[in-house]
Amino acid sequence: MNLSKVDLNLFIVFDAIYTEANLTRAGQIIGITQPAVSNALARLRETFNDPLFVRTAQGMVPTPMAQNIISPVRSALALLRVSVQESRTFNPLQANKTFRISMTDLSEAVILPPLFQRLRRQAPAVVIESFLAHRRETTSDLAAGRLDFTIDAPLNADLQVRHIKLMEDRFVCAMRQGHPLANKSSINLDEYLALTHVHISTRRNGLGQVDLTLGKIGLQRKITLRSQHYLMASNVLQQTDMVMTVPERFARRHGLHFVALPISELPNVETHLYWHESTEQDPANRWMREQLIEVCQQQVALEKKAETQRLLDVNVN
Repeated sequence: MNLSKVDLNLFIVFDAIYTEANLTRAGQIIGITQPAVSNALARLRETFNDPLFVRTAQGMVPTPMAQNIISPVRSALALLRVSVQESRTFNPLQANKTFRISMTDLSEAVILPPLFQRLRRQAPAVVIESFLAHRRETTSDLAAGRLDFTIDAPLNADLQVRHIKLMEDRFVCAMRQGHPLANKSSINLDEYLALTHVHISTRRNGLGQVDLTLGKIGLQRKITLRSQHYLMASNVLQQTDMVMTVPERFARRHGLHFVALPISELPNVETHLYWHESTEQDPANRWMREQLIEVCQQQVALEKKAETQRLLDVNVN
C-alpha cells in the first residue's frame, strides 16, 4: 500500500464504523453524512481489497482483516492526536527536545553556563547544540529548521527573520595585566596604532568594524594574528604584549587590563537573538526565546551590580 495516495481521514471513518457498527451513527460522531461514510468505506474496501465490514441484523460486523488492523490504526490515530496536542503546548519538565543555536565562543561563555543552570531545574531532558553557522546561510538554516536560533550582531535584515536585542557593550582595548601600558587608564590613537593586534573574525578575510572605522580616516592598525576564537586569543594576550579590541564584558571576565578606545566614531557592539517567522508562535521556540532573553537580562543586571560595587570599593579606599 502506498500511504502517500491514501487519505488518512479514511482511518478515522474506519475507527468510527468499527466502534459504532452503524454507518449513520459513525457519521454522526465524526460530523459527516451517512452517504459520505458509505463513500469512505468504499474507498477503504478498494484500498485493502477487502469488504472490512459485513452488514448483518446486528449491524456492521468487521471482517478478519478489519479485526487485524483496528489496533494499529487506533494506536496511530492516538499518536497523531498526541502529536497535534503537543504542538500546541510545551511542557519543559517533560520535553525531550534539541535546540540548535548558532553563536560565537564569546556568546557561549556568557550565555550557556547560566542557561544550563535554568535547564537543569526547568527542562532536564532538553539538549542544546551550539555551533557557529555561516552567516550567509543562517536565514535558510532557520527557515529549514536546521537552526532554531542565531545569536549574532545585528546584520541580518531579512524580513523572514525576527530578532530582539539581548545585550549591548562598548569596545575596549584589552591587554594583559603586566603589559607595558597596563599602568595607564587611557591611550591615544598613536599608541593604539603602534601596538600589534589580535583580530577576531569568523571570516577568512575582510575588515572588522574597527578597521572600517580607521579606514575612513585613512589609518590602519597592525594585525599580527587573525583568529575566530575569543578564548584562544585571551591566552595569547596573557603571554605577549599584543592587544585585542573586544567588548568590555569579555575583558572583565578574563581579568584583562583594558582602556577606552581612542576611536570615538566606533559604535557599541550589540548582540541580537534571531529566529524565523514561521516559529514565532511555536510554544517550544517561544519558551526557549524567553529563557535566552531572561538569562541575558540577568547577566547584564549582575554586571551592573558588580561594577557599582567596584566603584564603591574604589571610592572607599
